[in-house]
Amino acid sequence: MSYGKVMVPKNDRFKFLQLPKKSSRGRKGDNFSGRGKALKPQCLGIPHPITIQRSFCDKPPNPNPLLAILLKEPSSRIKVVLDSEDSSALNSFGYSWEALLTSLGSLSPQKAKLVLEWRLEKMLKDNVRDHDSFSELMSLCGKVQSLPLAMRVFTSMEAHGVKPTSSVFNSLIHACLSSGNLLTAQSLFEMMERSEGYKPNSETYDAFIFVFSKWGNAAAMQAWYSAKKAAGFSADIQTYESLISGFVKGRNYDGADKLFEEMKVSGIMPNIAILDNMLEVLCKRRSFGQVKEFINFVLDGEREISSRMAERLMKFYVEVGTVDDMEELLVTLMNANQISEILSRVHSAIIGMYAMQDRLGDVEHSVDRMLKLDLSFNSPDDVEKVICSYFRRAAYDRLDVFLERIKGYYVPRRSTYDLLIAGYRRAGLSEKLDIVIKHMKSTGLS
Repeated sequence: MSYGKVMVPKNDRFKFLQLPKKSSRGRKGDNFSGRGKALKPQCLGIPHPITIQRSFCDKPPNPNPLLAILLKEPSSRIKVVLDSEDSSALNSFGYSWEALLTSLGSLSPQKAKLVLEWRLEKMLKDNVRDHDSFSELMSLCGKVQSLPLAMRVFTSMEAHGVKPTSSVFNSLIHACLSSGNLLTAQSLFEMMERSEGYKPNSETYDAFIFVFSKWGNAAAMQAWYSAKKAAGFSADIQTYESLISGFVKGRNYDGADKLFEEMKVSGIMPNIAILDNMLEVLCKRRSFGQVKEFINFVLDGEREISSRMAERLMKFYVEVGTVDDMEELLVTLMNANQISEILSRVHSAIIGMYAMQDRLGDVEHSVDRMLKLDLSFNSPDDVEKVICSYFRRAAYDRLDVFLERIKGYYVPRRSTYDLLIAGYRRAGLSEKLDIVIKHMKSTGLS
């Protein structure tokens, strides 16, 4: 079946909606021309297709036992395999089709589409009539960037007698934007504006705000935000996350500041993604006092420092602060009961800073303090800074003690072995050199 022109049975609503076989790209001068009262953002250029996600900080999906089976089977047997699976398990509330399709889509897009086709066929066979099931399926089509299949789901739904809702149209718009087809997405938006039963809602506007934020098009992002407010919808956490991310990406730090303050005044608590973006703003400004104040704000709200925020903080403190500042940060985070992964990063960074100053006594004290808390080194760079410091001070026996001390708390990488080999060779310590080479070979790194 060709999807060059989408036709809806017994309904000419899509008669003039052209769906190119390849993703359309916005052209200069293509304007958004709906007849609603909301502002009409311009159709601006698209750099590339992306996958729409609900949050900037989504975690990777858990492994799915069905994934290995589908990858092993040929494409011709995908639907047969799915038919043979336990239908009650596949249809259970806890089963994650999104996790399966996200993984399968990256490894075998064709098989992912076959899974979606199978789901559509099964839904029609089982006479499924609820909007949410069709809406979810269209969103999943967006995950694998298959707009033709999403359109097929929509037309099949209507042919099955199920009338569309705003949520259904939103899912179809998500599929369009995921495939980089902005023109079709805007045409769908115009249909929603002219309709009576499925008007654009807050999520509709957020879809466009999100995608332009992702594409780094601040002008279009702000235009859609203005359109959302003109339509009577207030900003929610998703809106602020997209806007602040877009401003930070475009280095409009003042704009991000303004939105962050606006969000706090409105009583909306920032999520981790927003906090990370705002920390980036302060670090870019190299404002040490503001960074400390911001961390206290985060901790006072009983928030956990994310791994990404910790990495950004460590880099900032090393570049701008002192080791005493880092020690103060460690105390602050320990008093706030931050998780061990974050504390380990700070301990490791402190050790690295002492090593850069060749303060071996402080290095050894800090290592003992860290290991007593049963924390592992998660920064090979800091371990290698310590090794370099011992070599600079020709403290070879103390280096031996350090290496013995961190066994079980650090897995050496190839560069660590190379560093030890070069150091012992320069020092003429052939016996220690032979031991390191032998150990490296035993790990399979030689």
